Amino acid sequence: MTDSNVSRQALQARLAPFGQDGVLRFWDELDSAGQSQLASQIQDLDLDQLATLLAGEDVKQDFAAMADRAMSPPSVLADGTGAAWSVEEAVKHGEAALAAGEVGAILVAGGQGTRLGFDQPKGMFPAGPVSNRTLFQIFADRLIAIGRRYNVEVPWYVMTSDATDADTRIYFESNGYLGLNPDQVRIFKQGTMPAVDAATGKLLLASKDSLALSPDGHGGTVRALDKTGCLDDADARGVKYLAYIQVDNPLANLCDPALIGHHVMAASEMTTQVVRKRFATEKVGNIVLVDGKVNVIEYSDLPETSANATAPDGSLKLWAGSIGIHVIDVAFLRRMSRSADALPFHRASKKVGFVDESGLPVEPTEPNATKFERFIFDLLPSAENAFVVEALPSEAFAPIKNAEGAPTDTASLARKALSDLHKSWLVAAGAEVADGIQVEINPRFALSADELREKIPTSSKIDSDHYFDA
Repeated sequence: MTDSNVSRQALQARLAPFGQDGVLRFWDELDSAGQSQLASQIQDLDLDQLATLLAGEDVKQDFAAMADRAMSPPSVLADGTGAAWSVEEAVKHGEAALAAGEVGAILVAGGQGTRLGFDQPKGMFPAGPVSNRTLFQIFADRLIAIGRRYNVEVPWYVMTSDATDADTRIYFESNGYLGLNPDQVRIFKQGTMPAVDAATGKLLLASKDSLALSPDGHGGTVRALDKTGCLDDADARGVKYLAYIQVDNPLANLCDPALIGHHVMAASEMTTQVVRKRFATEKVGNIVLVDGKVNVIEYSDLPETSANATAPDGSLKLWAGSIGIHVIDVAFLRRMSRSADALPFHRASKKVGFVDESGLPVEPTEPNATKFERFIFDLLPSAENAFVVEALPSEAFAPIKNAEGAPTDTASLARKALSDLHKSWLVAAGAEVADGIQVEINPRFALSADELREKIPTSSKIDSDHYFDA
């Protein structure tokens, strides 16, 4: 616990050597609650780390040089080729790990639906094309179905942020944990990093009693899992592997036996699922092999010449696009959580509201601040035998990021992708599906096309919107 009675003098002594004591300028105007909040935030700061970042003394990658040496990563392709084992063998090993209780699930759910015009946590967004089930419910139903199939309880670690934590907890509690055992669900909060003025490097105040703080990126998962006891919980449950997804992708195949099995058979500490880039300069992270290590080069750091480079068959040389789906060893996360430099910080130029010297609120119209965040995929170079598994976008990737009217990543496109995937299952099972309708299959009804085939008559005709509920 932070000492609520910490003095201004103590805080001044902490901040002044770094030239950051300006954040105390309204201290005497604050009530005790405001002073306690600001003091707590200041005491949580790693000022040495911040000074290193501001001085530009943290390790920086030469991405252009990396891109010159980059090659296609060790991978199994969507057609099953590329590995020394078959997809069937991978599924067998993944199912064995699930049945043995060795798999847990991580859902990164710190984002709000602001860009969607939705003023709640994004996990509460209605994404089911027919059912209007929320994103949280879609993934909970999948974990329930997996639990029933393999006779296990898959622990679910749901990472929130300051912006989503309270609403997420209320949502789960008021909805009976979406059918899961409450002991199965651990909601934990990621850390924050302060925003600084881009010109001066000074800490910004969001209000007189609060620093301008923002989530520390999905890379903050590593520290948060350790700090909140989730890694201890996983160890106590005998969990060896954590399946990681982000909340905005309803097509994410959480705890996919094949992906888990590829991870196990590759003896990998971190395996990442990718899709093939649609075009050379697509705005996705590029998963590559550089000097024997799997790395990610963000699209913004990839020179155009490297992006457009082709393999002998004419396909893109750097083809693997990151989609934020991973399987990670618990032991590896534990090791990385103990290394302060395990993940580099990335800088982003953003518009950040603040209070000025006279205490008046300012809403910038142009980027005025620098934010610092870490990305989970930066663990890949540190992972032994890091491995890549290609998926088809139609089966694994339909993120909900943008408001309707945008050309990509909208809710309507994601709902259509989910409906189209389930239509393909129905057709494969011998059903006749009319044009122009929407279908949706709850995982508790069927987890796959093969399971669906056992559930419906081959002569089924679907001629209106239909939701296959459990």
